[in-house]
Amino acid sequence: MGLARLVPVARARRWLARVLLLVAALPAVAAEPVLAPGEFVWMPQLAPSGPVVVVVSLPEQRAHVYRNGVRIGVSTVSTGMPGHETPTGVFTILEKRREHYSNLYDNAPMPFMQRLTWDGIALHAGKLPGYPASHGCVRLPYKFSELLFATTARGMTVVIADAVSHAPSVTYPGWFAPVAPGTGQPRPAPAVGIAGYRWQPELAPDGPLTVVLSLRDGALAVLRQGVEIGRAPVRWQGPAFTGTRAWVLLDGNGSGASTLAPGRPARRWMEATAAAPDAGADALVAAVRDGRLQLAPAFAAALYDALAPGATLVVTGEALGPQVAAQVDAAADRTVLEAEPAPPVQPAGD
Repeated sequence: MGLARLVPVARARRWLARVLLLVAALPAVAAEPVLAPGEFVWMPQLAPSGPVVVVVSLPEQRAHVYRNGVRIGVSTVSTGMPGHETPTGVFTILEKRREHYSNLYDNAPMPFMQRLTWDGIALHAGKLPGYPASHGCVRLPYKFSELLFATTARGMTVVIADAVSHAPSVTYPGWFAPVAPGTGQPRPAPAVGIAGYRWQPELAPDGPLTVVLSLRDGALAVLRQGVEIGRAPVRWQGPAFTGTRAWVLLDGNGSGASTLAPGRPARRWMEATAAAPDAGADALVAAVRDGRLQLAPAFAAALYDALAPGATLVVTGEALGPQVAAQVDAAADRTVLEAEPAPPVQPAGD
């Protein structure tokens, strides 16, 4: 595998130069700033393809978007006010309309409407005052609703959860999708034995890979089609690492041999997170090149063989596990990577 041959990105967007922390909902060393109403994070390059599922947390007033099992977006929302509570459960997107008007509430505009029920519950752009204020719909920031609309499809699963309807792992989701994308049903967190690793590619035989390496946990997880197919402990003898960086696998081989899968040629990776020099990332790459990141040889070989161009590798100094309710109260939620610009006309919500 190896990160020895990295191809820098010539042009990166302004917000890609900032820290990529969609793991901000995970247990962190320091509290993260709270997203203000209308703010959101959208980082689709962490998982460019794969099945999509949305989890709306009513206690958090957040919507979490997962693709290929990895969170690519999180946004503030406004759900149903008292007397018009947003229902919980597992829903599918029944209908999508870029331009839609409520037939229940004074013809109120509902841009980027994604219908969840035939009696008026939907995802759509609307006012976000910072608390539940709708008549049952899930209001989203205008720009976020546009991005989400372009990402979803009819029949896709949306889970709406609170502390009564779902376990904390679903109500307060983290880095990995807490539910199966096809059914919306909770799935247990996979565990790895102290001395071993897990490699089960048959759980999702085809599709793009997303590899997430947590140097804080000393663990590497592999996801395909939103399903975790492998996890292994890693031995890291490099410097301390903070933040999150991402790479995309290119076609062809680099020069030299892979330091993680001996006897195999090095792979070619393109950094997808920042064009600006970064001492921490440079030290990370140097440590991998010097063989200071080690995996079980059999696991490394299996992962190497499963990689294909377009696979993404995310390296983070944060933990992999989901947060629970107590951690939500103890630490503020999110690192803000992009804030919602006000639309020309603020749509009303239903």
